[in-house]
Amino acid sequence: MVVLSQPVEHVNFPAIKSCNGNSTHIPVNVDLSNPDAKTQIVNACQEFGFFKVINHGVPMEIVTKLEAQALSFFKQPQNHKNKAAPFGYGNKNIGRKGDTGWVEYLLFGTDTQLISQNSLTILPNDFWAMVNKYLSAVKNLACEILKLMAEELNLQPKNVLSRLLSDKKSDSFFRINHYPASDRNELGFGEHTDPQIISVIRSNNASGLEIALKDGTWTQVPADPSSFFITVDDCLQVMTNGRFRSVKHRVITESLKERLSMIYFGGPPLSEKIAPSTSLMQGEESLYKEFTWGEYKKAAFNTKLAFNRISFFEKSPS
Repeated sequence: MVVLSQPVEHVNFPAIKSCNGNSTHIPVNVDLSNPDAKTQIVNACQEFGFFKVINHGVPMEIVTKLEAQALSFFKQPQNHKNKAAPFGYGNKNIGRKGDTGWVEYLLFGTDTQLISQNSLTILPNDFWAMVNKYLSAVKNLACEILKLMAEELNLQPKNVLSRLLSDKKSDSFFRINHYPASDRNELGFGEHTDPQIISVIRSNNASGLEIALKDGTWTQVPADPSSFFITVDDCLQVMTNGRFRSVKHRVITESLKERLSMIYFGGPPLSEKIAPSTSLMQGEESLYKEFTWGEYKKAAFNTKLAFNRISFFEKSPS
Protein backbone atom coordinates (compact mmCIF):
# COMPACT_ATOMS: atom_id res chain seq x y z
CA MET A 1 0.00 0.00 0.00
CA VAL A 2 1.24 3.48 -0.88
CA VAL A 3 -0.32 6.00 1.47
CA LEU A 4 0.13 9.72 1.03
CA SER A 5 1.67 11.18 4.16
CA GLN A 6 0.58 14.73 3.31
CA PRO A 7 -2.62 16.15 1.85
CA VAL A 8 -2.69 16.25 -1.93
CA GLU A 9 -2.71 19.78 -3.31
CA HIS A 10 -5.06 20.26 -6.19
CA VAL A 11 -7.92 22.41 -7.36
CA ASN A 12 -11.32 21.19 -8.51
CA PHE A 13 -12.27 21.41 -12.18
CA PRO A 14 -11.14 25.02 -12.78
CA ALA A 15 -12.09 27.39 -15.54
CA ILE A 16 -9.01 29.03 -17.05
CA LYS A 17 -9.20 32.50 -18.58
CA SER A 18 -7.93 32.45 -22.15
CA CYS A 19 -6.27 35.36 -23.90
CA ASN A 20 -9.62 36.53 -25.28
CA GLY A 21 -11.17 36.61 -21.82
CA ASN A 22 -13.33 33.51 -22.27
CA SER A 23 -13.34 30.72 -19.70
CA THR A 24 -11.96 27.34 -20.71
CA HIS A 25 -13.06 24.43 -18.56
CA ILE A 26 -10.84 21.45 -17.94
CA PRO A 27 -10.98 19.12 -19.62
CA VAL A 28 -11.79 20.76 -22.93
CA ASN A 29 -14.68 18.80 -24.48
CA VAL A 30 -14.18 18.05 -28.16
CA ASP A 31 -17.17 16.82 -30.14
CA LEU A 32 -15.71 14.92 -33.09
CA SER A 33 -18.89 15.55 -35.09
CA ASN A 34 -18.27 19.30 -34.87
CA PRO A 35 -16.54 20.93 -37.88
CA ASP A 36 -14.44 22.96 -35.42
CA ALA A 37 -13.11 19.82 -33.71
CA LYS A 38 -9.65 20.07 -35.28
CA THR A 39 -9.18 23.63 -34.03
CA GLN A 40 -10.37 22.69 -30.54
CA ILE A 41 -7.99 19.73 -30.48
CA VAL A 42 -4.94 21.78 -31.41
CA ASN A 43 -5.82 24.54 -28.93
CA ALA A 44 -6.24 21.99 -26.13
CA CYS A 45 -2.95 20.28 -27.03
CA GLN A 46 -1.11 23.60 -26.88
CA GLU A 47 -2.64 24.74 -23.59
CA PHE A 48 -3.10 21.52 -21.62
CA GLY A 49 -1.82 18.54 -23.62
CA PHE A 50 -5.11 16.92 -22.68
CA PHE A 51 -8.76 16.88 -23.76
CA LYS A 52 -11.94 14.79 -23.73
CA VAL A 53 -13.70 13.49 -26.83
CA ILE A 54 -17.41 12.86 -27.23
CA ASN A 55 -19.25 11.44 -30.25
CA HIS A 56 -16.12 9.35 -30.67
CA GLY A 57 -17.67 6.46 -32.58
CA VAL A 58 -16.40 3.70 -30.28
CA PRO A 59 -19.29 1.27 -29.57
CA MET A 60 -20.03 1.40 -25.84
CA GLU A 61 -21.14 -2.23 -25.90
CA ILE A 62 -17.54 -3.25 -26.57
CA VAL A 63 -16.28 -0.96 -23.80
CA THR A 64 -18.70 -2.23 -21.14
CA LYS A 65 -18.14 -5.90 -22.01
CA LEU A 66 -14.37 -5.56 -21.81
CA GLU A 67 -14.63 -3.64 -18.55
CA ALA A 68 -16.82 -6.39 -17.05
CA GLN A 69 -14.36 -9.09 -18.12
CA ALA A 70 -11.40 -7.16 -16.74
CA LEU A 71 -13.12 -6.60 -13.39
CA SER A 72 -13.98 -10.29 -13.27
CA PHE A 73 -10.29 -11.13 -13.64
CA PHE A 74 -9.15 -8.64 -10.99
CA LYS A 75 -11.66 -10.11 -8.50
CA GLN A 76 -9.97 -13.50 -8.73
CA PRO A 77 -7.79 -14.77 -5.84
CA GLN A 78 -4.28 -13.34 -5.85
CA ASN A 79 -2.63 -16.69 -6.55
CA HIS A 80 -4.74 -17.05 -9.70
CA LYS A 81 -3.88 -13.54 -10.90
CA ASN A 82 -0.18 -14.13 -10.26
CA LYS A 83 -0.29 -16.92 -12.87
CA ALA A 84 -0.94 -14.20 -15.45
CA ALA A 85 2.45 -12.54 -14.75
CA PRO A 86 3.97 -13.99 -17.97
CA PHE A 87 1.10 -12.35 -19.87
CA GLY A 88 1.45 -8.85 -18.43
CA TYR A 89 -0.03 -8.95 -14.92
CA GLY A 90 1.60 -6.78 -12.28
CA ASN A 91 0.72 -5.70 -8.76
CA LYS A 92 1.93 -2.48 -7.09
CA ASN A 93 5.32 -2.46 -8.84
CA ILE A 94 5.48 0.00 -11.75
CA GLY A 95 8.39 -0.19 -14.16
CA ARG A 96 11.95 -1.27 -13.43
CA LYS A 97 13.20 1.49 -11.15
CA GLY A 98 11.34 0.94 -7.89
CA ASP A 99 8.17 2.99 -8.49
CA THR A 100 5.11 1.60 -6.73
CA GLY A 101 1.43 2.43 -6.54
CA TRP A 102 -1.94 1.29 -5.25
CA VAL A 103 -2.64 -0.49 -8.54
CA GLU A 104 -2.70 -3.86 -10.24
CA TYR A 105 -2.70 -4.13 -13.98
CA LEU A 106 -2.48 -6.03 -17.23
CA LEU A 107 0.02 -4.67 -19.78
CA PHE A 108 0.71 -6.11 -23.20
CA GLY A 109 1.48 -5.23 -26.80
CA THR A 110 -1.41 -4.64 -29.17
CA ASP A 111 -0.59 -7.80 -31.15
CA THR A 112 -2.29 -10.14 -28.68
CA GLN A 113 -2.47 -13.31 -30.77
CA LEU A 114 0.62 -15.03 -29.35
CA ILE A 115 -0.27 -14.05 -25.79
CA SER A 116 -3.85 -15.32 -26.03
CA GLN A 117 -2.77 -18.72 -27.33
CA ASN A 118 -0.73 -19.34 -24.19
CA SER A 119 -3.01 -17.86 -21.56
CA LEU A 120 -6.42 -19.45 -22.12
CA THR A 121 -6.48 -21.17 -18.71
CA ILE A 122 -6.05 -17.78 -16.98
CA LEU A 123 -7.55 -15.25 -19.37
CA PRO A 124 -10.33 -16.78 -21.49
CA ASN A 125 -10.49 -16.56 -25.27
CA ASP A 126 -13.52 -14.26 -25.22
CA PHE A 127 -11.46 -11.79 -23.18
CA TRP A 128 -8.85 -11.56 -25.94
CA ALA A 129 -11.53 -11.34 -28.62
CA MET A 130 -13.04 -8.36 -26.81
CA VAL A 131 -9.59 -6.79 -26.32
CA ASN A 132 -8.97 -6.97 -30.06
CA LYS A 133 -12.33 -5.39 -30.87
CA TYR A 134 -11.66 -2.62 -28.37
CA LEU A 135 -8.13 -1.99 -29.64
CA SER A 136 -9.30 -1.80 -33.24
CA ALA A 137 -11.88 0.84 -32.27
CA VAL A 138 -9.60 3.03 -30.13
CA LYS A 139 -6.74 2.78 -32.63
CA ASN A 140 -9.11 4.12 -35.30
CA LEU A 141 -10.11 6.89 -32.90
CA ALA A 142 -6.46 7.80 -32.22
CA CYS A 143 -5.69 7.86 -35.96
CA GLU A 144 -8.71 10.08 -36.66
CA ILE A 145 -7.57 12.53 -33.98
CA LEU A 146 -4.01 12.59 -35.35
CA LYS A 147 -5.34 13.29 -38.86
CA LEU A 148 -7.37 16.22 -37.52
CA MET A 149 -4.25 17.54 -35.77
CA ALA A 150 -2.22 17.28 -38.97
CA GLU A 151 -4.93 19.03 -40.97
CA GLU A 152 -5.17 21.94 -38.53
CA LEU A 153 -1.37 22.27 -38.43
CA ASN A 154 -1.20 22.12 -42.24
CA LEU A 155 1.07 19.08 -42.16
CA GLN A 156 1.43 17.07 -45.34
CA PRO A 157 0.58 14.37 -46.06
CA LYS A 158 -2.52 14.27 -43.88
CA ASN A 159 -1.53 10.87 -42.46
CA VAL A 160 1.98 12.00 -41.46
CA LEU A 161 1.13 11.34 -37.79
CA SER A 162 -1.52 8.64 -38.01
CA ARG A 163 0.64 6.41 -40.24
CA LEU A 164 2.93 5.83 -37.26
CA LEU A 165 0.10 4.03 -35.47
CA SER A 166 -1.34 2.27 -38.53
CA ASP A 167 2.08 0.89 -39.51
CA LYS A 168 2.21 -2.89 -39.01
CA LYS A 169 5.41 -2.40 -37.00
CA SER A 170 3.81 0.16 -34.69
CA ASP A 171 5.09 -0.35 -31.15
CA SER A 172 1.80 0.31 -29.36
CA PHE A 173 0.67 -1.03 -26.00
CA PHE A 174 -2.51 -1.58 -24.04
CA ARG A 175 -2.83 -1.32 -20.28
CA ILE A 176 -5.74 -2.07 -17.96
CA ASN A 177 -5.25 -0.52 -14.51
CA HIS A 178 -7.32 -1.60 -11.52
CA TYR A 179 -7.25 0.60 -8.42
CA PRO A 180 -8.90 -1.29 -5.53
CA ALA A 181 -11.35 0.59 -3.34
CA SER A 182 -9.76 2.36 -0.38
CA ASP A 183 -10.99 4.55 2.43
CA ARG A 184 -8.08 7.00 2.27
CA ASN A 185 -6.01 8.95 -0.23
CA GLU A 186 -3.38 6.74 -1.78
CA LEU A 187 -1.00 7.17 -4.66
CA GLY A 188 -2.47 4.94 -7.31
CA PHE A 189 -0.04 5.84 -10.11
CA GLY A 190 2.67 8.44 -9.63
CA GLU A 191 3.16 11.56 -11.72
CA HIS A 192 4.54 10.98 -15.19
CA THR A 193 4.20 11.75 -18.86
CA ASP A 194 3.60 9.02 -21.42
CA PRO A 195 6.55 8.54 -23.78
CA GLN A 196 4.64 7.58 -26.93
CA ILE A 197 2.77 9.80 -29.43
CA ILE A 198 -0.78 9.78 -28.08
CA SER A 199 -2.67 7.93 -25.34
CA VAL A 200 -6.39 7.15 -25.30
CA ILE A 201 -7.81 6.70 -21.81
CA ARG A 202 -11.18 5.35 -20.79
CA SER A 203 -12.20 4.83 -17.16
CA ASN A 204 -15.28 3.81 -15.22
CA ASN A 205 -17.26 6.28 -13.12
CA ALA A 206 -14.67 6.49 -10.32
CA SER A 207 -12.59 9.65 -10.00
CA GLY A 208 -8.84 9.80 -9.43
CA LEU A 209 -7.13 11.05 -12.59
CA GLU A 210 -5.36 14.39 -12.20
CA ILE A 211 -3.34 16.49 -14.65
CA ALA A 212 -0.75 19.20 -13.99
CA LEU A 213 -1.35 22.65 -15.46
CA LYS A 214 1.42 24.84 -16.84
CA ASP A 215 1.91 26.49 -13.44
CA GLY A 216 2.36 23.11 -11.76
CA THR A 217 -1.07 23.07 -10.13
CA TRP A 218 -2.76 19.69 -10.06
CA THR A 219 -6.40 19.54 -11.11
CA GLN A 220 -8.87 16.68 -10.90
CA VAL A 221 -10.50 15.34 -14.02
CA PRO A 222 -14.18 14.49 -13.57
CA ALA A 223 -15.00 10.87 -14.36
CA ASP A 224 -17.01 10.29 -17.54
CA PRO A 225 -17.36 6.62 -18.53
CA SER A 226 -19.06 7.47 -21.84
CA SER A 227 -16.14 9.53 -23.16
CA PHE A 228 -12.43 9.13 -23.87
CA PHE A 229 -9.57 11.27 -22.59
CA ILE A 230 -6.61 12.01 -24.83
CA THR A 231 -3.08 12.88 -23.71
CA VAL A 232 -0.26 14.41 -25.72
CA ASP A 233 2.78 12.20 -25.23
CA ASP A 234 6.50 12.98 -25.30
CA CYS A 235 7.12 12.10 -28.96
CA LEU A 236 4.28 14.33 -30.11
CA GLN A 237 5.70 17.22 -28.10
CA VAL A 238 9.00 16.73 -29.94
CA MET A 239 7.36 16.35 -33.36
CA THR A 240 5.54 19.67 -32.87
CA ASN A 241 8.78 21.31 -31.62
CA GLY A 242 7.18 22.05 -28.26
CA ARG A 243 3.93 23.52 -29.57
CA PHE A 244 2.03 20.68 -27.93
CA ARG A 245 2.87 19.83 -24.33
CA SER A 246 3.20 16.29 -23.03
CA VAL A 247 0.90 16.40 -20.03
CA LYS A 248 2.05 15.27 -16.61
CA HIS A 249 -0.65 13.19 -14.93
CA ARG A 250 -1.21 10.88 -11.97
CA VAL A 251 -3.93 8.91 -10.20
CA ILE A 252 -4.88 9.54 -6.57
CA THR A 253 -7.48 7.19 -5.12
CA GLU A 254 -10.08 9.26 -3.34
CA SER A 255 -13.19 7.19 -2.76
CA LEU A 256 -14.51 3.83 -1.64
CA LYS A 257 -15.21 3.03 -5.28
CA GLU A 258 -12.77 0.90 -7.27
CA ARG A 259 -11.37 2.51 -10.40
CA LEU A 260 -10.71 0.73 -13.69
CA SER A 261 -8.98 2.49 -16.55
CA MET A 262 -8.00 1.20 -19.98
CA ILE A 263 -5.23 2.99 -21.85
CA TYR A 264 -4.12 2.59 -25.45
CA PHE A 265 -0.57 3.91 -25.90
CA GLY A 266 -0.08 4.75 -29.59
CA GLY A 267 3.59 4.33 -30.43
CA PRO A 268 5.59 4.40 -33.68
CA PRO A 269 7.82 1.61 -35.04
CA LEU A 270 11.01 1.16 -33.02
CA SER A 271 13.18 2.33 -35.92
CA GLU A 272 11.11 5.46 -36.59
CA LYS A 273 13.11 8.68 -36.38
CA ILE A 274 11.49 11.27 -34.15
CA ALA A 275 12.25 14.95 -34.75
CA PRO A 276 10.37 18.24 -35.13
CA SER A 277 8.36 18.41 -38.34
CA THR A 278 10.18 20.53 -40.92
CA SER A 279 6.87 21.92 -42.21
CA LEU A 280 6.24 23.44 -38.77
CA MET A 281 9.65 24.98 -38.27
CA GLN A 282 9.35 28.01 -40.61
CA GLY A 283 12.89 29.11 -39.93
CA GLU A 284 12.82 28.46 -36.18
CA GLU A 285 15.45 26.33 -34.48
CA SER A 286 14.75 22.75 -33.51
CA LEU A 287 14.47 22.36 -29.74
CA TYR A 288 15.29 18.66 -29.83
CA LYS A 289 17.87 16.25 -31.17
CA GLU A 290 16.68 13.55 -33.53
CA PHE A 291 16.27 10.09 -32.01
CA THR A 292 14.55 6.81 -32.82
CA TRP A 293 11.57 5.61 -30.84
CA GLY A 294 13.67 2.63 -29.78
CA GLU A 295 16.26 4.97 -28.25
CA TYR A 296 13.62 7.01 -26.46
CA LYS A 297 11.82 3.93 -25.19
CA LYS A 298 15.08 2.65 -23.70
CA ALA A 299 15.60 5.98 -21.92
CA ALA A 300 12.02 5.94 -20.66
CA PHE A 301 12.21 2.47 -19.17
CA ASN A 302 15.57 3.10 -17.52
CA THR A 303 14.47 6.14 -15.51
CA LYS A 304 12.11 6.75 -12.62
CA LEU A 305 8.48 7.36 -13.46
CA ALA A 306 8.53 11.13 -12.78
CA PHE A 307 11.81 11.83 -14.57
CA ASN A 308 11.77 14.35 -17.43
CA ARG A 309 13.03 12.03 -20.17
CA ILE A 310 12.73 14.67 -22.89
CA SER A 311 15.61 16.50 -21.23
CA PHE A 312 18.00 13.84 -22.59
CA PHE A 313 17.19 15.00 -26.12
CA GLU A 314 16.79 18.74 -25.67
CA LYS A 315 19.25 20.93 -27.55
CA SER A 316 21.26 23.47 -25.64
CA PRO A 317 20.39 27.08 -26.56
CA SER A 318 22.65 28.50 -29.27
